Amino acid sequence: MKKDILKLYLITDEKALQQGPLTEAVKIALENGVTCLQYREKYKGPAEKMEEAKGLLEIAKAYEVPFIINDDIDLAIAINADGVHLGQGDMEAGEARQRLGIEKIIGVTAKTLAQAKAAEAAGADYIGVGAVFPTHTKSDAKALSMTALCEIVQGVDIPAVAIGGIHEKNAVQLLGSGVSGIAVVSGILSQGDIGAATRKLAAWQSSEGQR
Repeated sequence: MKKDILKLYLITDEKALQQGPLTEAVKIALENGVTCLQYREKYKGPAEKMEEAKGLLEIAKAYEVPFIINDDIDLAIAINADGVHLGQGDMEAGEARQRLGIEKIIGVTAKTLAQAKAAEAAGADYIGVGAVFPTHTKSDAKALSMTALCEIVQGVDIPAVAIGGIHEKNAVQLLGSGVSGIAVVSGILSQGDIGAATRKLAAWQSSEGQR
């Protein structure tokens, strides 16, 4: 897969929103530089998730941005999403590949080099590594050291996305780590000006992002 797709990866969480419906927040974020969208709403029922995911898929298509479903492979298949992201406690990547086919995107969360290598061997297209900073989204997630992050990223040949507590002021600290992108929740959705926050994060790899 193209690494540029992962540059600014938005993960949904309606509880993180400061204002407006999730669909409007996502539209603003896509308009301002989000390159990949993951649907992760753990506290909603199947019917509500199905309806909401269908709507967000159409929005993502309009902006030509991949739409990934978190954990729920049945939902991904039902709406023909672009792929799934799997945690360590979810379906193994190889089984997911058999169900989804070769054309779909599969991401896997990896907190150790061993997990990253296993995901790569099983056919994952990318890994999500973190938490790289303390995060309110997953309060029990222990932050990785920069040394550990670099070891994981450089230990596999597939792209890696950093996740966990990333916002416009600390994203620059990830430069030089080798990650292809950053995954953000509150750093976009909890901001008063979602468009401005997205634009700043979209520039994290450039000289502008370092100022």
